[in-house]
Amino acid sequence: MAEPFLPGGGGPPMRGPARVDPADVAQLAQSPVSMRRIAALFTPHRAAITLVVALIVTSSVISLAQPFLVRAVIDDALPHADTRLLVWCVAGMVGIAVAASVLGVWQTWLSTKVGQQVMHRMRVDVFDHLQRQSMAFFTRERSGEVQSRLTNDISGMQNVVTTTATSIASNLTTAVGTAIAMVALSWRLSLLSLVVLPPAIYISRKVAMVRRDKTTELQRRRADLQSQIEERLSVSGALLVKTLGATTQSSDRFRDASGDIAELEVKSQLAGRWRMATMTIIFATIPALIYLAAGFPATSGGMSIGTLVAFSALQATIFRPILGLLNVGVQWVSSMALFSRIFGYLDLPVDVPAPKNPVRLDLDAVRGEVAFERVGFRYAGSDVDALRDIDLRVPAGGSLALVGETGSGKSTLAALASRIYDPTAGRVTIDGIDVRHLSPETLAAIVGVVTQEAYLVHATIRENLLLAKPGATEAELWRALGAAQIADLVASLPKGLDTVVGSRGHRFSGGEKQRLAIARTLLRDPKVLVLDEATSALDNDTERELQAALDRLVEGRTTITIAHRLSTIEAADRIAVLSHGKVVETGTHDELLAYGGRYAHLAGEQLAIV
Repeated sequence: MAEPFLPGGGGPPMRGPARVDPADVAQLAQSPVSMRRIAALFTPHRAAITLVVALIVTSSVISLAQPFLVRAVIDDALPHADTRLLVWCVAGMVGIAVAASVLGVWQTWLSTKVGQQVMHRMRVDVFDHLQRQSMAFFTRERSGEVQSRLTNDISGMQNVVTTTATSIASNLTTAVGTAIAMVALSWRLSLLSLVVLPPAIYISRKVAMVRRDKTTELQRRRADLQSQIEERLSVSGALLVKTLGATTQSSDRFRDASGDIAELEVKSQLAGRWRMATMTIIFATIPALIYLAAGFPATSGGMSIGTLVAFSALQATIFRPILGLLNVGVQWVSSMALFSRIFGYLDLPVDVPAPKNPVRLDLDAVRGEVAFERVGFRYAGSDVDALRDIDLRVPAGGSLALVGETGSGKSTLAALASRIYDPTAGRVTIDGIDVRHLSPETLAAIVGVVTQEAYLVHATIRENLLLAKPGATEAELWRALGAAQIADLVASLPKGLDTVVGSRGHRFSGGEKQRLAIARTLLRDPKVLVLDEATSALDNDTERELQAALDRLVEGRTTITIAHRLSTIEAADRIAVLSHGKVVETGTHDELLAYGGRYAHLAGEQLAIV
């Protein structure tokens, strides 16, 4: 439903009143926002913001001259056939309109530019800070919440500049200036407006509130419908619905949600129509009362026709700034809530911080000896140690296999080598250097990780490989694919390296995705390799095909392997058996079988080591 434009105002339509969202109030109560911190974001843009305010004030002030020019035309130029005055008045009207429009465009450009620059800085700062968070953050937070703060919340911050701040300056200047001009034209009719305006504003806000409630509910239902579309029509969602035979159930749910939206649309449109009708009555009533008052000597004060027309135009325009000022409080609370949520992410402590003075290494000279020295680890919020007193050493070029039941601490221990987490006790070293003293870039160049879930971004094969080594040549890409035994498959594709892998790599099978992940790791040529159940999600035939690629991958590298099939770790130089976070046995495959302990028991039952 289109909003009614203010008669004679020439400005944008009035918007309905806003309500303070209880969630915003709760957010601010939980995490108050320092005005000094917000001001610091805009400090580099002081000059631009000052100019924006000056442009707003100037535009509002010069626009007030329009009614006075109208009065001059009606009272002087036309009755006395003064063409010279008429030309000047008309030229002034056009000039004011042009000047106000140019100033408005300039102000919009400046305020939008400042808002976008602040948003850009905040987006980058939040993104960089979140990338430094440990995996505990990403397992704790919903991905949708993170995405919403990075996109919706930061985008909403622009309201502080382009809506909240500018509306205060614009509406306050316009309201005060219009009131002064009205008094200058007729103080008697101004008193009448003081009586009529409050109830008129109250009625318009009350009627608009009804539509706002309907619109809010409509937006909520639309969001639910959007969620259904994303969940049911994504690759994974469509597969789930089909395999569960839930197509009919899914369609029924979608049909109900769509029907609710259709019904709410009707109610919203009807509420909007009532609002429009109410505003139309108000806009017709107030000028009529003014004309009535102007007809009585006691209230007109000998007012001229030109003054009456000019006063009516001013009186009509005062609605918009007053309603705008009434909404400033709500806009301000909403803006502060956005800042609170964003600052909440920026204030998150980094569990795995980068060293301030990292040790510089010659990567070609790295041997790859890995040592776990009295390592202990406890997850945040837990009262039980995941690892305790781990002492293990893997010589350069050697191999260590970790086995044990689910929850024994294998993956946690392996994650410490790549510094996904930091130990809460002891240290992990590479060539005698604590991994906490290496920069993230250096450590990533030394330690490569292949997990059971090969993650491919929704891009081309080339782009997925270049994530590991952005400057890799075409020849290097094909060598890595060849070593991973997938070059022939890629070459057979119509677009070769430029084939899009699809969402999460759905274009390829599990084994193919794993080989692409191995090729990506090979491209970096790490000295230390962590294989975390790299074949556990594959069938026996696919695992055998992939094992050759893995054998090629581990050649000459220090390797830490977690596997669920004993056949993949029998050849390891050393096997460590973990139980409840502690190493209970170590030795070779044959030694552990001969010992007859936990490893022998696992091997005897042919359990999958996970």
